[in-house]
Amino acid sequence: MIAALVDFKLTLFRSPSMSAPEPSIVPSETPNTTAKTPGKSTFVSVFTSTFFTILFAEMGDKTQLTTLLMTAESQKPLMVFLGAGSALVTTSLLGVLLGRWLASRVSEAAIETAAGIALMVIAVLLIGDMLDMT
Repeated sequence: MIAALVDFKLTLFRSPSMSAPEPSIVPSETPNTTAKTPGKSTFVSVFTSTFFTILFAEMGDKTQLTTLLMTAESQKPLMVFLGAGSALVTTSLLGVLLGRWLASRVSEAAIETAAGIALMVIAVLLIGDMLDMT
C-alpha cells in the first residue's frame, strides 16, 4: 500500500515536460513565453497530487481516530476541528520548510532514494509487528 501511494505521488508529480522535449513549432527568433520550463510542474498538478496523497495517507490514521475520539468526548466539534487543523497546518509547514532546506543541499535523486529506503524500512517493521501479533 505504501509503495502504491509513493508511486501515485511520483506519477502525479511528473509533468509531461519531464519526458523528451517536444520540437518547437515557434520560429527561433520569436520568444516562446507560453512554453513550460522543462522539469517544472504546474501549480494544479502539484496541488492536486499533494492534496490527494496526504488525504489518502491520512485517511483512517491515528490522527483522524484521535480527532474522532476527542470530538466525541468534548462535544465541541468546532474547537476540535480548529485545534486539529492548526496542528496539521503546523506540521505541514515544518515538512515544507525541511523539504525546501533539504532540496537546496541534497540532490533530488538522493532524497527519493532515502525516502524509498525509509518507506521500505517502515513497511518491513509494520509487517514484522503484524506477524508478531498472530
